[in-house]
Amino acid sequence: TIRYFNQETGIAGGEYVKKTDKSMCDELGNDEMMFAYVEEYGDLSTGCDVNNSNDGCDEREIGYIQKIKSKGLEEQKSELQRLEKMQGSSMKPDLLVWLQKREKILKQLVAGGGSAPAAALAKRLPNYLPNKALT
Repeated sequence: TIRYFNQETGIAGGEYVKKTDKSMCDELGNDEMMFAYVEEYGDLSTGCDVNNSNDGCDEREIGYIQKIKSKGLEEQKSELQRLEKMQGSSMKPDLLVWLQKREKILKQLVAGGGSAPAAALAKRLPNYLPNKALT
């Protein structure tokens, strides 16, 4: 049994749930799976950022961001729900990692109203800066 500890679990911790049918040491012996485990249970915000796809995104993620941004918010939400339902399914480790990466990208986009969160926030903020620079 592998336990993890973070702010959410407190000192009681939480139990790691296996994602594949491999033995625990083989599953977490895979670098991508271990990184995904640390990222998921550690609640880290590392990885691909839809606001800056040049920072932390691989080519596949950049292509997915471009593709999914062209779809509407409802389609993005629908895709996120579909991926969340697939989360418990048995699949190869590399496919699971790709599923988790897409899910993380979609969560960022949905939180931003269908576009990158910073862009969505900029649309909602009034233009409060004066036209002239203050001297």
